[in-house]
Amino acid sequence: MLEARLKQANILKRVVEAIKDLVQDCNFDCNDSGIALQAMDNSHVALVSMMLMRDSFEPYRCDRNIALGVNLTSLTKVLRAAQNEDVLTIKAEDAPDVLNLMFESSSNDRISEYDLKLMDIDQEHLGIPNTEYAATIELPSAEFRRICTDLAAMSESVSIEASKDGIKFACNGDIGNGSVTLRSTTNTDKPDMDIKIDLVEPVSLTFSLKYLVNFCKAAPLSPTVKICLSSEVPLLVEYLVSGSSYLRFYLAPKIGEDE
Repeated sequence: MLEARLKQANILKRVVEAIKDLVQDCNFDCNDSGIALQAMDNSHVALVSMMLMRDSFEPYRCDRNIALGVNLTSLTKVLRAAQNEDVLTIKAEDAPDVLNLMFESSSNDRISEYDLKLMDIDQEHLGIPNTEYAATIELPSAEFRRICTDLAAMSESVSIEASKDGIKFACNGDIGNGSVTLRSTTNTDKPDMDIKIDLVEPVSLTFSLKYLVNFCKAAPLSPTVKICLSSEVPLLVEYLVSGSSYLRFYLAPKIGEDE
């Protein structure tokens, strides 16, 4: 059986909130290492990859590999019953029909319990190759969200260009043009505000802003976000959830298109 206890229910709430508009039905693959999720959006442009490592739970028990087929809209409705500070316990039998979710208030004066019906989802697991990226940028997740939201008001696409001068987000839309350039900075008082740019070679790619704005819904999970770029491979946007757990988004670049 599976039994996994999260000290803060809002971790799972934020993960599901960040991906439910991209993916409707998906498998939570549970094994000895933790709980993983991998799914593509309907248009096969974006891929979501999540891993909640066993060290994010206390305790964590998974006797054998279990795939939990979940409708994320339904899971969202159940998770709304949890307060952010509640302790969340997830349980499932070895061949489960339902996923059991229990929410306990921090003062132990309220316990809520729900059974969510599971689905049989036939989902292929995609191998994600390890990529040496031409540019890796770490920046505050709130800053990334602000840039994507502001540029999305002007255009459907954004050019992301990494060079020795910094990282430039630029768009060209019907109402005009816009750009934001970030340079490496170090904030000793607030390291979460650092902007780090690791550049192997200059790279410039164009992406759909609709998807990037969607990825930014994960900003509450982490104060910082990592963006990795290389020619002809998908963009990687990574949020660390807790410890070594992560939520990653991959987005194919627009090829042969002018903005």
